[in-house]
Amino acid sequence: MRILVLLAVAGTLSGCLARTAVSVATLPVRAAGAVGDAVTTSQAEADRNRGRHMRKEEERQRREDRRRAREERRAHDAAPPPDFER
Repeated sequence: MRILVLLAVAGTLSGCLARTAVSVATLPVRAAGAVGDAVTTSQAEADRNRGRHMRKEEERQRREDRRRAREERRAHDAAPPPDFER
């Protein structure tokens, strides 16, 4: 009975060891792939990033235009009325 239990445990452990060995062997390949993915940019990613940058720049320009128009209105409203008495 003990022999059967030991054989069952040994069979289970050998599967774990085999998986661990495969994981250790493939780790450098996975790491190199991850580094390659992080370093390179595909054309689709570049297009998406460029579009995002353009939208942010346009929004910044709209905010600046609104701020400038608001300041011009305030300056115009704060100006004294023209003096018509001569």
